[in-house]
Amino acid sequence: MKLSRRSIFIIVTVILTVALDQISKVIVRAKVVAGSQTEIFGELLSLHNVENTGAFLGMGSDLNPTLKLILLLILPVAVLGFVLRYIFKDKSLDNWSLFAFASIIGGGIANVYDRFAYGSVTDFLYMKLNDTLRTGIFNLADLSVTTGMIILVIVSLKKKKTNDDKTIATK
Repeated sequence: MKLSRRSIFIIVTVILTVALDQISKVIVRAKVVAGSQTEIFGELLSLHNVENTGAFLGMGSDLNPTLKLILLLILPVAVLGFVLRYIFKDKSLDNWSLFAFASIIGGGIANVYDRFAYGSVTDFLYMKLNDTLRTGIFNLADLSVTTGMIILVIVSLKKKKTNDDKTIATK
């Protein structure tokens, strides 16, 4: 079976996303003291080593083990599988959308792998622009998922604007 360039693009994006995330987490686990905080660019960007047993910003860390298994492992794997199937089948997706979906899938796989292998997800980056604008502690998988979502929103808005312009032109 010969893979198309499109399929190779999807696979490579997913694999690179997972690899970069996992390599960064191996380094953080080995080199950064758990619970520590080190400024990288002043207060703007700091390095931590935190084990997150929940989902985004620790949500769900207090759930009972059965709910955690369902909501943080089984459901994400099912959703990632459906999205992966969708992007391989829908040939109308543009390259930006393919990249965005593949980044989301890669980031999702990386964090699900952590939950399965370690029982938690290693988070290590924190950004603080000021006292109001700041992030939670996150990792490269989270960054990939967020970036993918932002790209999808931008692509969607551009398509809507193009469609709106076409509708106006035909009136």
